[in-house]
Amino acid sequence: MSKENQSNTAGIDLQFDRDHLWHPYTSMANALPAYGVVSAEGVELQLEDGTKLVDGTSSWWACVHGYSHPKIVAAMQQQTAQLSHVMFGGITHRPAVELARLLIEMTSPKLTKVFLADSGSIAVEVAMKMALQYWQGKAKPNKQKILTIKNGYHGDTFAAMSVCDPEGGMHTMFGELVTKQLFAPAPQSCFDGDFDPTELSEISNLFEDNHHQIAALLVEPIMQGAGGMRFYHPEYLASLRKLCDKYDVLLILDEIATGFGRTGKLFAYEHSGIEADILCLGKALTGGYISLAATLCSNEVAQGVSDSPAGVFMHGPTFMGNPLACSAAIASLELLQENHWQGQVNAIESQLKQELTEAIDYPNVTDVRILGSVGVLEMNATLNTAELQQQFVDLGVWIRPFSNLIYIMPPYCISSSQLSKLTNAMKTVAKQINLPDDNSAFISHG
Repeated sequence: MSKENQSNTAGIDLQFDRDHLWHPYTSMANALPAYGVVSAEGVELQLEDGTKLVDGTSSWWACVHGYSHPKIVAAMQQQTAQLSHVMFGGITHRPAVELARLLIEMTSPKLTKVFLADSGSIAVEVAMKMALQYWQGKAKPNKQKILTIKNGYHGDTFAAMSVCDPEGGMHTMFGELVTKQLFAPAPQSCFDGDFDPTELSEISNLFEDNHHQIAALLVEPIMQGAGGMRFYHPEYLASLRKLCDKYDVLLILDEIATGFGRTGKLFAYEHSGIEADILCLGKALTGGYISLAATLCSNEVAQGVSDSPAGVFMHGPTFMGNPLACSAAIASLELLQENHWQGQVNAIESQLKQELTEAIDYPNVTDVRILGSVGVLEMNATLNTAELQQQFVDLGVWIRPFSNLIYIMPPYCISSSQLSKLTNAMKTVAKQINLPDDNSAFISHG
């Protein structure tokens, strides 16, 4: 083998990466810079040159317990030595059973059936298929549309794309291949402000005019994540539950980003005191250590699916119920059950309010939003991701802006001083930022 074709064993070959590896939401012709990470511990990522960065993203909102947590690592090591994978068709195992038991105990009483998939987008696909198949079992096969709200994001697979924002989202270029769904205006009443019931008028009209063809309403509860880090009023979500009940429509809640404590409640729907008919979970489910997702549903939904012409639910991923992922999830959920997360998230929220609120007075900042362990600075123009990414790395933090937002969603175990390092970096960059005159900087998700 020639030297040119040998793998670079001395370090990360960033040039090879740039030439051949396709990273999320970027161009192969003009790739965004990638930073080589060699290890991670606690809330810090270590780059190849020894630089340590405080991670403000929890690796896309998933690594809530921090990196290299001994309990999760030990669980995965033990499971790998025993049974790392086995097909789930006709076979079961202890990690899947115990994980399902934990999820049923942690979520609402209505949710009793658990489908284990391998990613958040698939959890959403599964939920949508459940809803459509349910109505076939109820002898209402015309109920095939999904109603949702604008500014939403639910994943990048085709069914999930169909319920992402149809105008400002990332999937407008796929045309007729994306199923046309029904969209209501995004909620405008802020989480901690007054609720304006008149903003329900358009979605109420959509229910009244289309309930005969609507299988389900699908929304992110309380926080719209990649659609703009928007926090809406709990009464709006409670009203959606009432509309679903009134018009005989299933309610699907996408808690992939919000679940497991992120918004200050274990699940965001608890802010509104409601239950879902179908619930999607992912990201923090395993503490961010390995990909796993779950779709939970009620007995009623499961029975309807079983009564459909197929008689069975038509979905079965190869890595469904993967024992290794289930073991990681059990360890992660047991850490949550120790109940330190509540105090951790409350402390993060309090500190974010103390340290970020002043940024509202910066010339380029139009809003400061904080909920649970989420802190957001909304800027008045689209940001240059590559340029700001380098500035944050130079400040010793990993913060990845997208669109016009500088935000953090750090691991719950972050220390006060580490969190201050993140908030100070956010304020430094927001204060010094030179926004492009033509507002045409590259938009990068997450």
